[in-house]
Amino acid sequence: MSPTLLLHAPVTPGAWRKKDWSLELVRLMKVPNEIELPPDVAFDSELALLTYRPTGVLNEAAVNKIIKVIGELEAARQEPFNRFFDTLGQDEVDLNFRYIVHVSLYRRLTYAGRPPVKSAILATDSAIVHYARLHAMITQGSPINVRIFGDRDEAAQWLGVPVQSLQPPG
Repeated sequence: MSPTLLLHAPVTPGAWRKKDWSLELVRLMKVPNEIELPPDVAFDSELALLTYRPTGVLNEAAVNKIIKVIGELEAARQEPFNRFFDTLGQDEVDLNFRYIVHVSLYRRLTYAGRPPVKSAILATDSAIVHYARLHAMITQGSPINVRIFGDRDEAAQWLGVPVQSLQPPG
């Protein structure tokens, strides 16, 4: 069974009726002191840039993982940060239209009312480009500005960062 992305945080049964709802909200909103980044994610605080370089299969688990990391960083940081997704290492895509709509609406709603950010997606695979365009269309008009690039230099220029910062390590 694939992981499910919830549009709302789970609340313990009866919390709202017991008048301890404020404690429940505090429990749900705790931010970890240190955010442990997965190996395919990097964050440059000087550039205010999160970089995600997934490999293998791009599926719901991979997308859920990066959404969790982004959410944790957004909660821990006061300042906004841009995102760069380098999908050139993906071998296969196992996503669907309904899931992308769900994720895009979730991101649009959870980031509403915050400062604008840029999400640059480097992609050449036609399926990834298709899903990225759908994500860009759904988040249009929100503070999340999504653009798809086939060229790393153009992505760096749009993000306002040196192209070296977008190069894969090694």
